[in-house]
Amino acid sequence: MKKYLIFIVSFILLYLVYQMASGILLTMNYTPDFSSVGGFAPQEVSFGNRSFHLLVILLIASIAYVISQLLKTKKS
Repeated sequence: MKKYLIFIVSFILLYLVYQMASGILLTMNYTPDFSSVGGFAPQEVSFGNRSFHLLVILLIASIAYVISQLLKTKKS
């Protein structure tokens, strides 16, 4: 149960770091379209298609597993 808890906590922390970093990068690189200044501007913002979401989650889960294994061997 302790190994599972370490894995879940490290997975959640890594996933939160990933979400924050990607949000910061997307916000920094967003360029608004001012071509429709005379009319009503649309309220919808699109950052593009992110189709690699599952691969990132699998990578984060793998890193979390390695971290949990390293913490297990340190305590033993």
